[in-house]
Amino acid sequence: MAKTPSGTSVGVEDPYAHVDRCDHCTDEGRCRFAVEHGERDPEFANARSREEFRCPVVGGLDEEGLTGPWTWADCPHFRARNHDRECVRCGLAEHRLAHDDERPLLEEHHLSYPDGTDGETSHEITVYLCRWCHAKVHDSWARIDDDAAPDPEAIAEREGRRSRERDELAFESAADRYRSDDE
Repeated sequence: MAKTPSGTSVGVEDPYAHVDRCDHCTDEGRCRFAVEHGERDPEFANARSREEFRCPVVGGLDEEGLTGPWTWADCPHFRARNHDRECVRCGLAEHRLAHDDERPLLEEHHLSYPDGTDGETSHEITVYLCRWCHAKVHDSWARIDDDAAPDPEAIAEREGRRSRERDELAFESAADRYRSDDE
C-alpha cells in the first residue's frame, strides 16, 4: 500500500484507480489546461491544439470509457480532486454551521505524495474522508475502498450539529420571545 513521506498509510495501492476524470477535462473530452494555461507548457498546449484540444487520455467520446493512447499517470498536468462533500470510505456527509469555527467533519486526504527522488508531487489526487476514517487510514491497515459504516462518534457529532441548526432555525416571534412571565 502507498505511504506518505512520513511512512503512514495512504489507504490505496493505486491512486489512479480512484479517479473518475481529470479536473482539467471538459464534458466534451477537451483539455481545459491547454486552453486556459497553455503559456505554462507551450509544447503541451501546441500538441493539444493540433488535436483540437482533445484530452489524450479520454480520446473519443463513446461508451467504452477512456480510449486515448495515454493513462492519467502519463499526463504531466493531471489533477483530480473529489468535490463531493462526503466521506469516500463511509459516506458521512459534511454538515457545517454558518459562523461556527468547529472542526469540519471531513478532511482532504491526498492519495498522491512526493515520489522521493526529487521531492515533487507528480500529480494531485485528493478525496474527502471524515476525521474518523482519515485517522483509521493513516494509523492502521484501513483502506479508503473498505466497505465501512460511519463511526458512531461521527454520527453523534453530525446529529449534534443538525440539532443546533434546527434550534437556530426554529421560529419564535419577538412577542413570544420577549413576553414577560407576568402576562
